[in-house]
Amino acid sequence: MKISVDGKEIFVLSDVQKKVLANDINSDILFDDICRRLKWVIMHKYEQSFKRLKNEWDQKLPDNDVYMVPTDKDQYALLVFSQYNYTDAKSRSAPMTIDNQSDLV
Repeated sequence: MKISVDGKEIFVLSDVQKKVLANDINSDILFDDICRRLKWVIMHKYEQSFKRLKNEWDQKLPDNDVYMVPTDKDQYALLVFSQYNYTDAKSRSAPMTIDNQSDLV
């Protein structure tokens, strides 16, 4: 069984590994059970990430003069992403660069 995301193979579950899983999970539902577990892991990560995003930005949005926020999670996230002071994890961890050499004087 190959597990892929956006056409990229993530890992392969061998026949032996599937048989080991079938020792605990009825083989008739093994595929569905694996799909359910994969979905749970990703959605759990999403929910936890959304909680942290919302906790942070519920405090920041009023500072940006935003007082009405959507209750829909996707719309809320899009509002946050549109803020001038939003940065994602990659941007937050990037090393700072100095664009103006006069700042060094």
